[in-house]
Amino acid sequence: MLTRNCLLLFLWILVDEGSVSSLHPPSPALGLSRPGREHARGLVGPMRNGAAGFQRVKRGWVWNQFFVLEEYMGSDPQYVGKLHTDLDGGDNAVKYTLSGDGAGSIFTIDQTTGDIHALRSLDREEKPYYTLRAQAVDIDTNRPLEPESEFVIKVQDINDNEPKFLEGPYTASVPEMSPVGAYVTQVTATDADDPTYGNSARVVYSILHGQPYFSVDPKTGVIKTALPNMDREVKEQYQVLIQAKDMGGQLGGLAGTTFVNITLSDVNDNPPRFSKSFFHLRVPESSSVGSAVGRIKAHDLDIGRNAEVVYTIVPGDGGAMFDITTNEHNQEGIIILRRHLDYESKKAYTFKVDATNAHLDPRFQSFGAFKDTATVKINVLDVDEPPVFNKPSYVMDVYEDTPAGTIIGAVTAQDLDASSSPVRYSIDWKSDMESYFDIDPVEGTISTNELLDRESIARHNISIVATKLNSPVLTSRVAVGVNVLDINEFPPELASPHDTFVCENAKVGQVIQTFSAKDEDLPTAGQQFSFRSPKEDIRNKNFTIRDFGNNTAGIVTKRNGFRRRLQEIYLLPVVIDDNGYPPKSSTGTLTIRVCGCESNGSLLTCSAEAIFLPVGLSTGALVAILLCIIILLVIVVLYVGLRRQKKKETLMSSKEDIRDNVIHYDDEGGGEEDTHAFDMGTLRNPKVVKENLFRRDVKPEMKRGPRPPVSQDSADIRDFIAERLREHDVDNAAPPYDSLATYAYEGCGSVAESLSSIDSDAVGLGEDYDYLEDWGPRFKTLAGIFGEQPETRSDLTTRENTQ
Repeated sequence: MLTRNCLLLFLWILVDEGSVSSLHPPSPALGLSRPGREHARGLVGPMRNGAAGFQRVKRGWVWNQFFVLEEYMGSDPQYVGKLHTDLDGGDNAVKYTLSGDGAGSIFTIDQTTGDIHALRSLDREEKPYYTLRAQAVDIDTNRPLEPESEFVIKVQDINDNEPKFLEGPYTASVPEMSPVGAYVTQVTATDADDPTYGNSARVVYSILHGQPYFSVDPKTGVIKTALPNMDREVKEQYQVLIQAKDMGGQLGGLAGTTFVNITLSDVNDNPPRFSKSFFHLRVPESSSVGSAVGRIKAHDLDIGRNAEVVYTIVPGDGGAMFDITTNEHNQEGIIILRRHLDYESKKAYTFKVDATNAHLDPRFQSFGAFKDTATVKINVLDVDEPPVFNKPSYVMDVYEDTPAGTIIGAVTAQDLDASSSPVRYSIDWKSDMESYFDIDPVEGTISTNELLDRESIARHNISIVATKLNSPVLTSRVAVGVNVLDINEFPPELASPHDTFVCENAKVGQVIQTFSAKDEDLPTAGQQFSFRSPKEDIRNKNFTIRDFGNNTAGIVTKRNGFRRRLQEIYLLPVVIDDNGYPPKSSTGTLTIRVCGCESNGSLLTCSAEAIFLPVGLSTGALVAILLCIIILLVIVVLYVGLRRQKKKETLMSSKEDIRDNVIHYDDEGGGEEDTHAFDMGTLRNPKVVKENLFRRDVKPEMKRGPRPPVSQDSADIRDFIAERLREHDVDNAAPPYDSLATYAYEGCGSVAESLSSIDSDAVGLGEDYDYLEDWGPRFKTLAGIFGEQPETRSDLTTRENTQ
C-alpha cells in the first residue's frame, strides 16, 4: 500500500513539473533559505541519452528576499539567511559568492555552506534595503554552475525614532476677543520610522501646557482657541507646549515636544479715555497766531492704528479762538492759537474737547460710544505790549517842490494795555538819512524838511517808530511810503495829425474825425483831458467840438452842402484842458479839407482841379489815360533818336583801314607859325601824299588843276561820289575839317582811283560859315578859320616862299 502511494506521488510530480516547465520561462535554480522557512531545490544537468545537449531541469521555488533586524546589539554577527543550490551534493564541490551593496563590508557569506551574516548593526533610517547578487561556481574550475541571482536584504524597522517638529518652535497670532474654535496655527511632527510597518510612525498630538486657552487636534495638529473673548489688554502672550507621540500614543511610544508662542493681536475694542475731565492752561496775550498753547491727551488701551485719536473742539464759548491737532507720534492733542489774544478784551476761554478713535470696529460699537469728552479752560496772562498802529502801513502823496514844513500826513498808535501809556513818535534815521521829513513826536504828523524833486527820488520809504512813554524799551514800527507827485509842467496837445477832411456830401451832425490829446507830464496813467471850442469860435456855423468824456473828442458838422469851388480848407481851433496841478490848457488848430467822396464815404479826391475833369471818369481811368500818353511820347523820342543816329553813320567802314581810328586831342594850335603841329599824311594813301603839308587849324585851299580823265566805265562811281560831296557840302551837321570823314579808299589799279574828298576840286568856297558863331565856344576856332576870305593862290605861294 505504501509502495503504491509512493509511485502515485512520483508520477504526479513528474506530470506536474512537465506542465509547469512548458508554461514558464527558465529561472535560476539557486535556492535561498532561511531557518524556519521552506525552500526548494532545482536540479540542472546534461541529458544522458545524447538526443539533445541537456536534460530537462527540475525547477525549485526561488526565495529572493531576506530580512535583517535593525539596531542588532548581539555580540555575534547576525544571521541573515542561507544560499543553496540543488547541484550542491554536500561534497564541498560548490563555492558560493556574494556581490553588491555591502558585500564583504556589511554582509559576508560562507563559501561552503552559503550562510549569510551581517557584520554590524544596521539602521533602517540610513538605508532601508540592500541589493546583492549570489552565484554558485565550481570550487575547482570556478565555472558558474548556475546564472547569477539577485536578491534583496531588507532592514526590518523597530521603533527607535521619536517624532520631531522640524519647524519648531512656532509663532502664531490670533485676534483678541475671538470665539471658541478660532484657528490659530498647525504643527507637524515627523517620525523617521517605517510608516508601513507597525505603529512606529503613527503620531498623536496633545497639549502639555497651555490649557484651557487653546486645544490641538490629535491627528492633524491644528491649534484652536478654547476660551472665548480673550482680551489682549489682560494678557497678550501665551506659550503652548505641544507633544507628538508615536505608537498611536500607546504606552511605550516615543514622544517629541515643541513650543508654540501665540500672540493676541489687537482689535479696536477700547475707546480713548482722558486721564482727567478738566484741563487748566495759561497763555500770554503776546503769543503769536499759530503757536501751541498747551497739550492734552486721551489714553487708548489699544495699540497701532486702533489707538489713533482724533481731537475736536466742541463749538461754543471760546472755541473759535483755538484749534486742536493730533501729534502722530504720541497721540497728544495740541491746542493752537488761531487769533490774537487781548487780555484787556477777554481774560479767559472755556471750551470742550472730544476724543474719538480714527478707525472704528463695527463689531464693538454695541459696547458704547467710542469717545470721551474733557473741559479745557485757558487763562490769558497780561503782558506789557508795545504800542499798536491803527494801520499796518501808510501811503502818502506830496507834490514836488512843496515848501518845507508842509504836513503831508499823520500816523497813529496807542497803548492797548490797561495802563494806557502815552506814545511818542520818531523817524528811524536809517530810513531817512537825508532828513527829507520830520514828525511831530506827540501828534505823529509828518511834514517835509526840504524841497522834494521827483526826478531825483520818486518814492521815499521811511520807518516810523512808536515808543511807550512809561516803557521806552517797548517799541513798534510801521512803514510809510511817500510818493512824490509830478507838478503839471506841460500843457496838453493834440496827439494825432492835425489834418482831416470833410466830404462834400456830409450830413448835419456827422462826426467826421475823432482825435485825442497827449501830455508830457508823468505819470500818463490817470490823466484826464477835456475838449471844447474857444469862446470866440462858438458862433462857428460849419463845425463844432464834441467831448466824449474818455480823453477823446470828435469834429461834428453843423451844416451840409460843402463845396470845394467855394472854399477848399477850413481851420477849426480846439481848447484842451488837463486835470493836473496846477491845471493847464492849450489851443490846437485842426485843418479840414473839403474832398469829393463816394456815396459810402470813401475818399475820391481833394484836388480843386479835379472839378473840371469830365464827369464819369474815375481815378483809375485817368491814371490809365496818363500812362498811355507817356508810353506814346517815349516811342516818338526813341524813333527820332534812331533816325538822327542813322544820318551820322558813314557810308562804309573798314576795320583794316587805319583811317577808321579817330584821333582826339586837346592841344591848342600854335597859330600860323606852327606849320608842323600834326601830319595829315596818316589819313591819306601813302602813295599820293603830297610834299605840301597843310595845317589843320587853317582852311585848306585846294588846287584847281584839271583832274585826270576818268574812263567811261566809272560813271556810276563818279556820280555816287559827286552826290555824296554835294550832300556834305550843304549839310550843316557835317563834321568840321579837323574831323575825319571816311569814304573808303581803293588801292592801286582802281579805275575810280581815290574816293577821298580831300583832293577833290569841288570845294564850296562861297559857302557862308557864320552860323558857327552861334554854336558856342567849342566852335570858335572853326568859325575863325572858315569865316575869313579865301586867299588867292598867289598869296599862298608868296607866303610859302617867305617861310
